[in-house]
Amino acid sequence: MIIPAMPETTQLRLTDWGVIRAQGADAASFLHGQLTQDFALLDRDHARLAGFCTAKGRLLATMVGWRGGDDEILLALPADTLAATLKRLSMFVLRAKCKLSDASAEFAVYGLLGTPAAEAWTLKREGAAVEISLPGASRALRVQAAEAPAPAGAPISADDWAWAEADAGLAWVRAATVEAFVPQMINFEVLGGVSFKKGCYPGQEIVARSQYRGTLKRRLQVFETDATATVGQEIFHSGDPEQPAGVVAGAGSRGGLTRLTAEIKLAALEGGSLHLGSASGPALRPRALPYEIPPQD
Repeated sequence: MIIPAMPETTQLRLTDWGVIRAQGADAASFLHGQLTQDFALLDRDHARLAGFCTAKGRLLATMVGWRGGDDEILLALPADTLAATLKRLSMFVLRAKCKLSDASAEFAVYGLLGTPAAEAWTLKREGAAVEISLPGASRALRVQAAEAPAPAGAPISADDWAWAEADAGLAWVRAATVEAFVPQMINFEVLGGVSFKKGCYPGQEIVARSQYRGTLKRRLQVFETDATATVGQEIFHSGDPEQPAGVVAGAGSRGGLTRLTAEIKLAALEGGSLHLGSASGPALRPRALPYEIPPQD
């Protein structure tokens, strides 16, 4: 099947994304103590991929953070996890000089394809707007004032963007997958979303144990199928129809095909076949990840 070619430069307003503002002298240190990445050393030329975990190391949300104005950190994340994330983070502010708020109405978040290639998580500023390079081929997240004109580029569909996300092997926690993953289950540490040199944060002990004891039994993989797939949909192995072998983390369709990311039991990749919804459902065809997974010790 021939997959339609994309225009050279494209853009999509990500209406399903929002922005949290952390404002105050302790904004960076507060987030440093709550999220999986190092915000204390964050400069103005980079962004941080980060996760917010439960005490058991399960991801409640995933996000991208960067320095905004003075004493300000901005966090862009899927909107269906924003309210719960803001509420839970606010519970831990206590005496820290940090005010958290939903700033989504002030910003428009765009996905860009065909941008100049740059190292992932580097940041370019254009006045009040920022462009953050993402993993994958020539991709970026642009955050600008809500009233500003759309960036240059032909418009694309949400499916086109989700396809590119899957191609890059990057998945975001959505409402359907809250608490479904430890960071490494969606390759978050490989993509730069976890710092193992910083101090404690909720779930840090579990995340570190998963990393250093070589106990990972599940990973994010890329697949293709002729059927449609939805985030949170269960995946089954042909040899074990009773127990799900994984879950869809992200999916986009183009030209009658669906490209998706899924968190999968590693043992399920050793033989047999994987299927959407049930062991007799549409078949999944594995595709190579665009990056290497370090071997477990």
